[in-house]
Amino acid sequence: MRWPQGAPPRQRKEQQPRYKVVSNAGGDVEAVEEEENQDVSKKGRRQGKKRVSAPDGVLQPVKLSRADLYKPPTNEELSQLKETENLFHSSLLRLQIEELLKEVRLKEKKKQRIDAFLHEINTLLSTVPETAEADITDQTWLPKHVRVPLLQVPFGVKGKFHFLPPAAVKVVGSYLLGTCIKPEINVDVAVTMPREIFQDKDHLNQRYYRKRALYLAHIAQHLAKKQLFGSIKFAYANSNHLKPVLLLRPQGKDEKLVTVRLYACPASGFFKPSRFHPSKNNVRLAWFLEQAAPGEGATEPPTPHYNNSFLCDTVLESHLHFLSGAAADFPGMRDGVALLKVWLHQRELDKGLGGFSGFVASMLVAYLLTKHKISRMMSGYQVLRNALQFLATTDLSIEGISLSKDTDGSLPTLTDFQQAFEVVFVDPSGLVNLCADMTASTYKQVQFEAKHSMDVLDDKTVDGFQLLLLTTKPLLRTFDHVFYLKPVSKLQGACKKMQLLNELMDRGGNYVATSLPFITSLLARGLDERALLLTHSLPQTQEWPIDADPPKHKDIGHLSFGLLLAPEFAASVLERGPEADRPEAADFRRFWGEKSELRRFQDGAICEAVVWQADTLAQKRLIPERIVRHLLQLHAGIPESSICYTGAVLESVIKTRREPAGTGEEAMAGVIRSYDDLSRKLWKLEGLPLTVTAVQGTHPALRYTDVFPPAPMKPDYSYHERSKEKESLLPLADKPCPAYIPPMKVICHMEGSGQWPQDKEAIKRIKAAFHLQLAELLSQQHHFLCRPAASHTDVYKDGYVFRLQVAYHREPQILKEVVTPEGMLKYRDTEESQQLELETLHLPYLTSCLHGLQQQHPAFSGTCRLAKRWISAQMLSDGLAEECVDLLVAFLFLHPAPFTSPSCPQVGFLRFLHLLTTFDWKNAPLIVNLNSELKDADYTEIKNEFVASRTDLPIMFISTPRDQRCSVWTKERPSAQILQRLLVLAQASLRALEEQLLNPLGSQDVKVAFRPPLDFYDVLIHLNPKQIPRHLEGVDRPVKSFSRGMLKSDAPVKTLSFPVVDYDPVQCYLQELREAFDDFALFFYDKYGGVVIGVLWKPSSFEPQPFKVSNMKGRMMAARGNEPVTVPNVEAILEDFEVLGEGLVRSVEARTERWTI
Repeated sequence: MRWPQGAPPRQRKEQQPRYKVVSNAGGDVEAVEEEENQDVSKKGRRQGKKRVSAPDGVLQPVKLSRADLYKPPTNEELSQLKETENLFHSSLLRLQIEELLKEVRLKEKKKQRIDAFLHEINTLLSTVPETAEADITDQTWLPKHVRVPLLQVPFGVKGKFHFLPPAAVKVVGSYLLGTCIKPEINVDVAVTMPREIFQDKDHLNQRYYRKRALYLAHIAQHLAKKQLFGSIKFAYANSNHLKPVLLLRPQGKDEKLVTVRLYACPASGFFKPSRFHPSKNNVRLAWFLEQAAPGEGATEPPTPHYNNSFLCDTVLESHLHFLSGAAADFPGMRDGVALLKVWLHQRELDKGLGGFSGFVASMLVAYLLTKHKISRMMSGYQVLRNALQFLATTDLSIEGISLSKDTDGSLPTLTDFQQAFEVVFVDPSGLVNLCADMTASTYKQVQFEAKHSMDVLDDKTVDGFQLLLLTTKPLLRTFDHVFYLKPVSKLQGACKKMQLLNELMDRGGNYVATSLPFITSLLARGLDERALLLTHSLPQTQEWPIDADPPKHKDIGHLSFGLLLAPEFAASVLERGPEADRPEAADFRRFWGEKSELRRFQDGAICEAVVWQADTLAQKRLIPERIVRHLLQLHAGIPESSICYTGAVLESVIKTRREPAGTGEEAMAGVIRSYDDLSRKLWKLEGLPLTVTAVQGTHPALRYTDVFPPAPMKPDYSYHERSKEKESLLPLADKPCPAYIPPMKVICHMEGSGQWPQDKEAIKRIKAAFHLQLAELLSQQHHFLCRPAASHTDVYKDGYVFRLQVAYHREPQILKEVVTPEGMLKYRDTEESQQLELETLHLPYLTSCLHGLQQQHPAFSGTCRLAKRWISAQMLSDGLAEECVDLLVAFLFLHPAPFTSPSCPQVGFLRFLHLLTTFDWKNAPLIVNLNSELKDADYTEIKNEFVASRTDLPIMFISTPRDQRCSVWTKERPSAQILQRLLVLAQASLRALEEQLLNPLGSQDVKVAFRPPLDFYDVLIHLNPKQIPRHLEGVDRPVKSFSRGMLKSDAPVKTLSFPVVDYDPVQCYLQELREAFDDFALFFYDKYGGVVIGVLWKPSSFEPQPFKVSNMKGRMMAARGNEPVTVPNVEAILEDFEVLGEGLVRSVEARTERWTI
């Protein structure tokens, strides 16, 4: 076997550190250096400093001795520090990249085993026997257990074939260059077919490809008899169905070590390159259509893809020599190419037909070197940055590039290539387009990702290494809308309808590859400004056994498409075209078909236009779906039944039953209009002793994050009785529980004055007086129905209930005052002062920030509500503050890297689940930079303080500009156990959802992720739906429910009495259960229409305790030896559950025997 000169040496004497894989708190897998064996030897033991014990999984700062700390740096260290300062944001990034390169590179021992395997293959190939000459179509000499790895359509072809041993066997590709990376190690071997097996016209009508396939089939037949191989299979090179390769894997434990790919290629110099220019034809139309030959002078269409595919086989060795020359004395190139390959792999851009393969990436780096855009002195990180910068700023679909230095007039020009291909990158020979199969939309995706990656690398506040090189970007979590074409055989008809016969012949009958560029350009034109990016999955075919027929074009499964939407245009209902009398109007009408109509606009112009009817924001979000379906049906003949669109499948769980049936955005807009009106009236209220300085809403509906926003309602008096003392309504016992009316809290800040008392009790009384006066003045001046109380005033307005709460800015400070025994006045945080600060300072600030965020990102509301609905559906909403969920979702929109901010709720929710499972909650703070108030220095300070005080901080730490050190929203909850449960459920839900959404042929029952696993609980308390006021909000909604005693807000009935507010019998029952049995159990419930309460026994409460008269609540006597002890009386407790919930509880189901002592 010949190893070409110029290939880099592979001897590496240094000992590689060993690594083990561990899992951190968030579920991420990391590589950690494994300590050398530190067993005690006979001569002595290894000395090591004693480590201070730390909580499991928490990182601790390293302590160095004084001598180590002040040791002067070496010259090499000074050089590295200078380079790090100039190139990297931190020395950590440099270390991370070095560790990654160690991990993905092949170890020396494995290389030796691979070399030995290659030499054995070389020996075997020289012993493959010759065959007698026969027609290409006469394949009877092949045994039945070996099939020709090529779709022979049409079958009839001229020419003879006989097998002769290879003229040469050479290793080509990344293995010799040292740029192949794990986990999949592929070694490419070029097997040169002798000149004697070719005839003059073998370049025509797939004759060469047929001979190539037969050559590989005979080799496969011979090698299959040998014991050396664990598996021998065929595959298509880069999923190009004209180019099968033979895959050889070793036997035994080395089967997963390497895959050797045998490429059959022609003897050099036999075929003239000029026959394969992009404008030449090498497939006759009459042969392809199996028709009679046309007469003299008939023109044949060019076959650029066919020609390019042929030429690729002739330049394998020259490409290796070219790359070897570029990589010589340039270690940074090997590192840079390896990093670029990892970057492409994480974005699913490197595999499949028309992908940006690792080979193209290597050629790109070599191109940058030849154009002096990079130098041989650069590190791998600099090469990566320069490659990304070039990709971000160069559009190869508009202006191609070439590695060819020849000025030979016989070579095709760049213009020739651009007329034949969508993306152009010409190799050093000047004959081959390396990106021939790539569609413009795939390159646009590469360009978009490169631009975005450069922004991430320049952002000092994020971990660019983690985001760019360790985070995968699957289609479902990257794009706002994803849709599938299934089955792909429908594209056969599309080729016919779009009149793509010539292109189909050029592609050898591959209708998927033929139609893809036309479909993407069609959709790109139709979506126009609505989509920032339209991309498609790269068609991939699986490898197959040598005794099976090759996969057909339809066997790729389904085609996936992704849309990245522009939020400002995506939901537009109008597509305005040219004026009716302009020549472009006819083209517009032809493109949109019957959807196009003439319309007069406000500026007086009469134009062609397309209007999409949509009443709700949920319907407007799906306008891109309607465009896709319409255009594919109109121009490609693809029926709607063949398009599976998953843009808003998840939104069904937050849909309201009101008209119009949207996802609640319109209802929230109604709430906010009513609140704004109330706010203006409070500002202008006359007769108050102090003026109102600020009105701030704090209810989730006022920041667009309430799962089911309040609906305007009027009470139906037949369902209530009137309380004479309080002029209020009470629900009747025999009627279903009335609809739930939530009070929406509004904070009214009163102006400061010397008249305010300085005593906290006096302040409370003054506030109570204000509440009384607010109720009186609002009733007098605006005729609102009001109900005052000491702590608040409820106002019934437009069918909503607003709860006004007066605030005085100095009250939290006064609540902190503590007088010491010595008579000194000190300020100390108390529970009361912290709660008041939370309600009057932190919550209004958060509400206003998130209200602004919703204006920038319309998908924020839907994402947040899906996240809350999921947490509640898992019966964990009491274990996590609503505001905490709001901040987690805000983080996805403010810091979306490596993605872009979501433009639809579904993708936002998938990223929310991914964030929960992958974030390292033990070792990192989640920093949410609301209003961009935090600077780089603040990030560093927050992280340093977090590390220093980790043991005293909550398990989930969220920092915001006004709450950098305390994490007020996660102080009390979640507990470590609830967070762990949440992470487990998030991981399972994400996996279930992705399985459903990635399978267009399945049922797509996404509600499976919202149904809680009930087998986790010890006891289930089943509830009576009649007494559940939010029954219709359940995940699996009942078709019918009970009438809830409320009339529509426009009903002609005057409301004279205050409706029942904040009344949910299940919540009252849960409160009683927790007060009575908190020592024994934990209680879980889905507050949005759940029909079951889950109970978990606390293991500690089931340990026998010494007898005490004061400690007999829920316990009974038991004998343990000679001492009397008490144990929980489970049967009595279960009976109490039923007694406490009489009328609400249907049954109590004990599911486990965990209470056995």
